[in-house]
Amino acid sequence: MAPTATATAAEEQQHPRKALGLAAHDASGHLSPIHISRRNTGDDDVAIKVLYCGICHSDLHTIKNEWRNAIYPVVPGHEIAGVVTEVGKNVTGFAAGDRVGVGCMVNTCRSCESCEGGAENYCSRIVFTYNSLDSRDGTVTRGGYSDLVVADARFVVRFPDALPLDAGAPLLCAGATVYAPMRRHGLGQPGTHVGVVGLGGLGHVAVKFARAFGAAKVTVISTSPGKREEALERLGADAFVLSTDDAEMKAAAGTMHGIVSTACTTGAVHPYLALLRPHGKMVLLGVPEKPMQVSAFALIGGGKSLTGSYMASIKETQEMLDFAAEHGLNADVEVIGAGEVNTAMERLAKGDVRYRFVIDVGNTFSSLASAL
Repeated sequence: MAPTATATAAEEQQHPRKALGLAAHDASGHLSPIHISRRNTGDDDVAIKVLYCGICHSDLHTIKNEWRNAIYPVVPGHEIAGVVTEVGKNVTGFAAGDRVGVGCMVNTCRSCESCEGGAENYCSRIVFTYNSLDSRDGTVTRGGYSDLVVADARFVVRFPDALPLDAGAPLLCAGATVYAPMRRHGLGQPGTHVGVVGLGGLGHVAVKFARAFGAAKVTVISTSPGKREEALERLGADAFVLSTDDAEMKAAAGTMHGIVSTACTTGAVHPYLALLRPHGKMVLLGVPEKPMQVSAFALIGGGKSLTGSYMASIKETQEMLDFAAEHGLNADVEVIGAGEVNTAMERLAKGDVRYRFVIDVGNTFSSLASAL
């Protein structure tokens, strides 16, 4: 049975600032209004009025306890965009009125090799933006499906003026998650042929980044034939391969320098590895529920690499936002009101979204108060 979080008097004292949120209370995943508390703005903190919050598929996994780690009540949301309302006395990089964002993490140990090396997203004591125990006071973190968040300034990023908050919010997870490994592994640089497995929240942004990086060719690989026109006509991919069509997969074999797998690929991976050129790389971003099958010969035969990537560092996230603003790049979103979130979750479970739901927190959350 998943643990349940209860607000104690001590927790309320530690977090005296009242806020309004949407929370799931059990594995049904149904979200309902809830009063939550936030800490006062500390010396190193930034208080943020949330205006928009993207809905990530991991939110759905968590509220339904599909990963068996839900700490109820869960207030999801780690694609948070808003404006600064207050800063602590030690904060110099932000001021009231600034447009900012908070992504997947809000704290780390700050002293391990990963943290000191600028890769705090791989810290073994990372504190996630929601459904995580905060090492500073032992309370459970609550995410951006709320009208207020307070975060350490080290984990806050600035939104460039040219980047809209609603369509930019999903970049804090989806965008950063594809941008960082593509940059790190040279996928998308001029002259390369990049494959993108899956055309969802992450995949559609990966196509956009690959094109902006200057890739010579971008190919979408999908199990859905209906995505062909979308990939080619709407997103501007150069080619489309239906992964269930043996002839199409065979024709594309050995042509790609790198592949970004944004889908929860299950079963055998070697059909995708076969698409790579010698010394090509396949980067896993999706998290399948079951272990994958990998043939050693599929890697050894062409000196190929199979690797994974997890979120992005704060530096990479800020770099990604700046790059996106410079190239006029953002996520394709469907903005919804607070009262539509449960319907959006049902649609997300069916894959019925193009490509990211974003909650209009700033304009619609006030209506939740009457339900409490």
